[in-house]
Amino acid sequence: MSEERLWKFRKPEWMNSSMARSAGVYAAGALFSLSFFTLLDAAVFSHSALNGSDVHITFIDWLPLIFSSLGMLIINSIEKTRLSADSFSYSGSGVAWKARVVLFLGFASLAGGMAGGVTVLVLKYVVTETVWPTLYMGVANVLANGLVMLSSVVLWISQNMEDEYAYNLAL
Repeated sequence: MSEERLWKFRKPEWMNSSMARSAGVYAAGALFSLSFFTLLDAAVFSHSALNGSDVHITFIDWLPLIFSSLGMLIINSIEKTRLSADSFSYSGSGVAWKARVVLFLGFASLAGGMAGGVTVLVLKYVVTETVWPTLYMGVANVLANGLVMLSSVVLWISQNMEDEYAYNLAL
């Protein structure tokens, strides 16, 4: 084993293939659509006859998912190479710190969406002591935001995966 290696185990070779990259993008899309379906299912349930309470899903319940989706869009629009750009790369215009600030704003939006989902769950459903069928609407909100976060992680990893045809030039 080489002394320059940090970890004992190597990354599997199949993780560098374009097939794994495509599978990651599709998995992220499936997680993202599942998150919207979860909250849409809760919204339909809230206005059905099975919901025996006066609590319904409103725009306030959708707001955390909107912020999480916006954070996912911001995070995944930044290339990994922009984060480690040196002063001689990209004409020295300070691209690295700008990309890091935008990435921070994306993570803040993603975390704010998750915190908003938990806040809606606690203030609207737990404090008012709603029972389970109605409490499902708050849990679905938190679950939907968690799925958007997981989708963002999967998409970031799969987009920034080295392709087998990619090569890096180093000085």
